[in-house]
Amino acid sequence: MRNTWEFLSTQKIVFGNGSIQKLDKVLQQLKAKNVLLITDPGIKQAGIVDRITDMLAEAGYKVVVYDQVVPEPPVDSAVECYEFAKEQMDTDAIIGLGGGSSIDMAKLVALLTAHGGHPMDYASGESQVPGPVTPLIAIPTTAGTGSEVTSVAVVTDVANNLKLGISDNHLRPLVALLDPELTVGLPAYVTACSGIDALSHAIESYTAKPYAYIQAEGELVFQGAIPIADALAVQAIELVADNLVLAVQQGSNLEARSNMMLASLLAGMAFSNAGNAAAHALAYPIGGLVKSPHGEVTGLLMPYVMDFNASVQLDKMEKIAQLFDVNTAELSKEEAATAASQAVLGLLKKIGLPTKLSEIGIKEENIEHIAKTTLTIDRLIRNNPRVSTVDNLKELLYKAL
Repeated sequence: MRNTWEFLSTQKIVFGNGSIQKLDKVLQQLKAKNVLLITDPGIKQAGIVDRITDMLAEAGYKVVVYDQVVPEPPVDSAVECYEFAKEQMDTDAIIGLGGGSSIDMAKLVALLTAHGGHPMDYASGESQVPGPVTPLIAIPTTAGTGSEVTSVAVVTDVANNLKLGISDNHLRPLVALLDPELTVGLPAYVTACSGIDALSHAIESYTAKPYAYIQAEGELVFQGAIPIADALAVQAIELVADNLVLAVQQGSNLEARSNMMLASLLAGMAFSNAGNAAAHALAYPIGGLVKSPHGEVTGLLMPYVMDFNASVQLDKMEKIAQLFDVNTAELSKEEAATAASQAVLGLLKKIGLPTKLSEIGIKEENIEHIAKTTLTIDRLIRNNPRVSTVDNLKELLYKAL
């Protein structure tokens, strides 16, 4: 039994409409002059990169831009970005600008510029990073991954058809700068996938196995459910329940956008301490088999995982149902738990995302591989409140098929 828990987060969070104007002040505090900005072609095309580089050039910074990040980046692309970074000036600070893929890429480059090596050198378990990384500022342009405050960078191991999470508290950005105005131009589909990912983070951290009963030795990045993470997750779930449909259907609604960015931030703070569980563990092998965005996969799985875990998390599932405005007064706890998973399933339908694995290309012959591979992702599967086996994961997957 584990007797203590810890809560860690990004050193500084700057949040609000127009907060991108605070970037100069942030860089001054870091005493940085030579900046590497890592982003993707879409953000470049949207004009956000030029807006930031022009602002920084006026303030006297030397900025080099790498704008070739791809969604769900393969390991080789992280090596390519690192090689690019090595050819530039001595970098004082790295900015990750964009969705989770860009911020995760920035984390990996911050790691490699500080300690060298190959991304796979740090992928064998938690806490493999030997010390602080190059100072990192995360500026999200989506509301979903929470990567701006998390300890994880996710890449795709193409050779083995598997997503990999490199997990270490040194990977947390020093500064998270969140400007909801940067999300206003997001397409409805991207908004939906991002938002449902934030919900998955919040629900999984909230319903994770309690920290005292996590069966692992040593210092853990993902500790299981802890009180501070619970409070953050509850707030995040409520914000998503109240705002995601509006953000998808009214992309220019800045209040809904702001609330979704806050939900993503709070969920990121929660899960980067408590940890994710079976939905994310299942999503790693599935993500290696199909091209669907990570958020779409975790969101699709979430109702089925909630149903799978309901019998050992009745009170928390009832609370989730209430956060979705389900009147549970006349329901048994079992009925309320079912209502919670149905509420999430209903949300998926409202925002136009798939609700069955077959819709994203998973076939019956993939089930065995997914179940077996999931059990190898120990830092996630040990967090699940219900014991997972090949057989019961296969049963879950067949229901989702």
